[in-house]
Amino acid sequence: MHVIVSGRVQGVSYRASTAAEARRLGLSGWVRILADGRVELEAEGDDARVAALLEWCARGPAAAIVHQVAAAELAPTRERGFAIRR
Repeated sequence: MHVIVSGRVQGVSYRASTAAEARRLGLSGWVRILADGRVELEAEGDDARVAALLEWCARGPAAAIVHQVAAAELAPTRERGFAIRR
């Protein structure tokens, strides 16, 4: 799943919190902040666990204010682990 999250998602530990939640769910992929302040991530794993991460992304960490979560399915990449990219 490829996801773009917009709102107040920079400077609120969104990347670190997303990575922690994805790891807790046993997902693979990555997360990063885009130059325009949105968060981009890719997550791969069991459909129910990916759906749970998408639900979490709509809330984010306590200080975040999420306006939109746009998600699109991707072909699996077989990535291992969940990384924070810069």
